[in-house]
Amino acid sequence: MSPTKAVPARDRLRIAIQKSGRLAEPARALLSACGLSWRESRDKLFCYGESLPVDLLLVRDDDIPGLIADGVCDFGIVGRNELEEQAAERQRNGVPEAYRAVRNLGFGGCRLMLAIPEDWEWRGAEQLQGLRIATSYPAILANWLDALGVDARVVELSGSVEIAPKLGTADLICDLVSSGATLAANSLKPVETLLQSEAVLAGSTRAPDDARAGLAAMLLRRLDGVMKLKDRKLLMFRAERRNVPELERLLPDADPLTHLPDGGDSIALQTMCHGAITWQRLEELERAGARELMVLAVERALA
Repeated sequence: MSPTKAVPARDRLRIAIQKSGRLAEPARALLSACGLSWRESRDKLFCYGESLPVDLLLVRDDDIPGLIADGVCDFGIVGRNELEEQAAERQRNGVPEAYRAVRNLGFGGCRLMLAIPEDWEWRGAEQLQGLRIATSYPAILANWLDALGVDARVVELSGSVEIAPKLGTADLICDLVSSGATLAANSLKPVETLLQSEAVLAGSTRAPDDARAGLAAMLLRRLDGVMKLKDRKLLMFRAERRNVPELERLLPDADPLTHLPDGGDSIALQTMCHGAITWQRLEELERAGARELMVLAVERALA
């Protein structure tokens, strides 16, 4: 694993994402929502930015941290689990930090957990002393064990970690868990969480000082705008002024009500809601005096 290299001057930003896998489509959709579009190469490994000088490199998830460290890419969308594992490995090998999580992206959620055979009783980490733990995340697991002073053997596997206890190559496992169905199918149960993971935008610890600096700032601003508007709706309605306090009470997850210019007997109001606007909520607002209720999707906004 190489230390951080000097990055040559460039006038185009480059982002690495998964070519395939559970983060691939959500990553593309998120970047598209930021106003980016591309022309894909014939080998489907590179996408040339057409709307802006921002290109995509389509790679394996575990290649992304290294590409950022080597200056090949400026950003990457990667699972926090992969980013933290490679960062922990660099630390254990005495290699300087080269990348960091810049933004949490809110998709691809999972947990890195210890899982033991179903017939075991979990009594805490001291129970692991002298046991064999199979995992694809040896650095994170080793750091966790060291922090607790537990002397256990880490058995590194690149795949099919959950079958290791059945094969006799390990006593228990440390693996990513989403629904837990795979663990149950292999007679395992999760007992301890080592890491909460989700997709993150990762970037270099060294900010660019050429034309990419402005592009990076623009990308982060647009990304923040998209994330801020996620699951938000614009609510518009009319009401008598005396009913406003009760309506505000029914909208605890909304921005302060804005009064729109209106010369009628009732006033027009609008607000940005941060939670779900269900039929039940609309009916509650109606009973409290709201009329002509309208819910609008918000596509873009600048602070």
